Amino acid sequence: MSASQETIRQSPIRLTYREYVLFPVDGNRHEIIDGRHYMNAAPNPRHQTVSRHIQFQLYEQLELKGLGQVFDAPIDLQLTEWDIVQPDLVVVLSRNQIITSTKIKGVPDLIVEILSPSNRDYDEGLKKQLYEQASVPELWIVDPEERCAWQYRLLTEGRYAAPVRCSQEITFAGANGETTVDLQQVWC
Repeated sequence: MSASQETIRQSPIRLTYREYVLFPVDGNRHEIIDGRHYMNAAPNPRHQTVSRHIQFQLYEQLELKGLGQVFDAPIDLQLTEWDIVQPDLVVVLSRNQIITSTKIKGVPDLIVEILSPSNRDYDEGLKKQLYEQASVPELWIVDPEERCAWQYRLLTEGRYAAPVRCSQEITFAGANGETTVDLQQVWC
């Protein structure tokens, strides 16, 4: 066996958006991270309620004022050729050039992930690491069980600062000013 055949045999196939669009529409959340396929169950009703309450506040303060757009899952976010995810919420400020007819292709201004019992390790581990590597400026990991949100902001060194635990409100400091989400209204 030649060296090139050995390399090909040992190299795992990395999936891209081309393969991603072939995944079944089966109610599960399919994602590709570093070319590998991951699947999670659809979110539960509590998760979706929290997502909707956050989205509504962001929508009122950003989208209705023409400052950007707020997308909820399922929305395809392609960060790299081998990284396609479906965050719970994605905020893109006035840089609409990353919004295509089929997906968001590029780095958004804010990503919100809401924890469920089945996705806690995945969101706090693998996806957080991906967002940091992709230089997503701000990430919120929302924990409905603890009734708090963890805010991660990207430092100039390209890594996230120590997270800030927010239980009353959380503020997104985008290029268009501050946007505050009242977390007490999220848990209703």
